[in-house]
Amino acid sequence: MSAPVKKTIREINERLSKGKAVILTAEEMVEAVKKMGKTAAAKEVDVVTTGTFSPMCSSGLLFNFGQEPPVMKASQVWLNNVPCMAGLAAVDAYMGCTEPSVDDPLNKVYPGRFKYGGGHVIEDLLRGKAVRLKALAYGTDCYPRRSLEKDVTLAQLRNAELINPRNCYQNYNVAVNLTSRIIYTYMGPLRPNCKNANYATAGQISPLLNDPFLRTIGLGTRIWLGGGTGWVIGAGTQHNPRPPRNARGVPEVASGTLMLKGDLKGMSAKWIRGVSILGYGCSMAVGLGIPIPILDEEMAFYTGVSDADITVAVRDYGHDYPNGIDRILGYVTFEELKSGQITVNGETVKSVPVTSYSASLEIAQDLKSKLEKGEFFLTEAQDKIPSY
Repeated sequence: MSAPVKKTIREINERLSKGKAVILTAEEMVEAVKKMGKTAAAKEVDVVTTGTFSPMCSSGLLFNFGQEPPVMKASQVWLNNVPCMAGLAAVDAYMGCTEPSVDDPLNKVYPGRFKYGGGHVIEDLLRGKAVRLKALAYGTDCYPRRSLEKDVTLAQLRNAELINPRNCYQNYNVAVNLTSRIIYTYMGPLRPNCKNANYATAGQISPLLNDPFLRTIGLGTRIWLGGGTGWVIGAGTQHNPRPPRNARGVPEVASGTLMLKGDLKGMSAKWIRGVSILGYGCSMAVGLGIPIPILDEEMAFYTGVSDADITVAVRDYGHDYPNGIDRILGYVTFEELKSGQITVNGETVKSVPVTSYSASLEIAQDLKSKLEKGEFFLTEAQDKIPSY
């Protein structure tokens, strides 16, 4: 019997630095594990790259706009008329991506249907556009200024950090609507009488489905975020580490989440995009990728997960979701969802992705390229995230 496969992140980084590491995207790893088995795949492959590009509402920008005499301690701040949370200290503020502009023209015609919000401001900054900063203060002896208004660009902000409290869901719902009227949700418009089924995550290449027990992901994990470098800073809000799981470790319901950070000045507007979801409001599409080190056979097995292995819960957003009823209409596989139609209550329903699989795969491929070129290395997690 051959010795079990055991690698360390340090050893893998040494192979990366010498250009000898074998790196596959999560899509490629599915086929590798099928062909070679988990033991041979664990010996052969060093890193698997994952990716996802999807609206992630729990995201935002922590920024410092700098002082100019006379100095101030801002208590109210707006960027392009999008309210920000001030009261953090002096000229720090946080802008959530779902916060709408106070003068959104679409909202005046269709209340609640916002066109422009925090996510769009962040994209505008990444595109090099100037945005209008307005700040108010009550004035003190040490901070006498009471107001400030000027145009600022991303380069002119002293600090601009993307701080995302909850990203990268580990599995999620399939959303349907069993009522007789159309409803507007963060999963997109849902037609009456179950005429469409909207779903999220990138399936077999989604980061947390390739490391379901978070063995290699924790505080301090370096990630690909928005086209630049980001970091995992802990469990995200609403993190649920103890869901029912299948043999692959895949949770049957929405489970793990991550809290992330990264320097916005190193990111790209291609991968951080403001979005307006009809009837729901503003959000932001975030691109992220996580490299998964293949430390042993178990990690090879997990990263070999395919769309056919991933089951997703179908929920009625018309009756149940707004009332907090945890009812599941049934389960479908991600393979079925990607076919374009599923069966719900005996009826054929069109399935529609909210997450872009092609963009998610492009992220995994770009991360793979950076690892191969020695432009990206793995980090050891400094603290574990609960996963069971």
